[in-house]
This record gives sequence, structure tokens and C-alpha cells, in this order.
Amino acid sequence: MKKLALLLFIGCIGLSINAQEATKVSDPNAPKFKFETKTVDFGNIEQGSERVRVLSFTNIGKSPLIISNVKGSCGCTVPSVPKEPIMPGKSGEITVNYDTNRIGQISKTITISSNADRPSITIPVRGKINKKSSVTILEEHEKSMLSNEKK
Repeated sequence: MKKLALLLFIGCIGLSINAQEATKVSDPNAPKFKFETKTVDFGNIEQGSERVRVLSFTNIGKSPLIISNVKGSCGCTVPSVPKEPIMPGKSGEITVNYDTNRIGQISKTITISSNADRPSITIPVRGKINKKSSVTILEEHEKSMLSNEKK
């Protein structure tokens, strides 16, 4: 009898879990992101070089895409968000500004909050910043000296 009661109890729990999953119905008209790339890649760059990369996307849904917030995983990764809704079939960009004076591997993320079918999306930010070579530093010093002589 105890085994039968236990079996019925487990069966009821299983049914209730399946019932909860079945109630999650996505809106077929919801906006939807389609990203050109799945990461923001800075590649191998030199210290102090270009600090901005662009994450391009298209709204492939059937209603306007409204991005409510984009935030970086730390203060060295600063994304900026489009202010206007992205209409269906139209494209938009999120710019990501990274502090390229920090030497070493880049392994950060940006999190996008929106009204899309997936309301929160995390995009990895990758790359490597190499120390500026002494030759480059010497060249910059020579250029500044030459520009001072011309004045």
C-alpha cells in the first residue's frame, strides 16, 4: 500500500511539472534578435589601440524590438544601446567600448535586456591585449619631438 501511495505521489509531481512547462507559450509575433556574430571579438590588439567594437543585429520578429538595458560585466566594458525601437526587418547596433590599457586576456560579457522572445541575452566579449612594444613607444616619442620642433 505504501508503495502504491508513493508511486501515485511521484506520478502527480511529474504531471504537475509537465503541466507547468506546457503553459510556457512564446508569442509568435514577438521581436527576435539575429546577431551577425555570437561574440564581440577584439582579437589580438596592442595596448592603447582602438577600443570600440560594434555588435550588429537584425530584428527578425514581427513586432518592434525595444532594448531596455545593456550592461557590461565590469566597469572596463561599456556598451551603448540604441534609443529607438528596431522595427521588424530592420538592423541596429550596440557599440562596446573596452579599456584597452588593461594588458592580458579579455573575457567579459554584456547582457542585453529587451522585449524579445528571449528577454535576456548574454554575449561574450573576447580578445587579448598585448603590451605596447618599446619600438612603438620610441616611434611615438620621436613623432612628438618632431612635431615640437616644427612649432
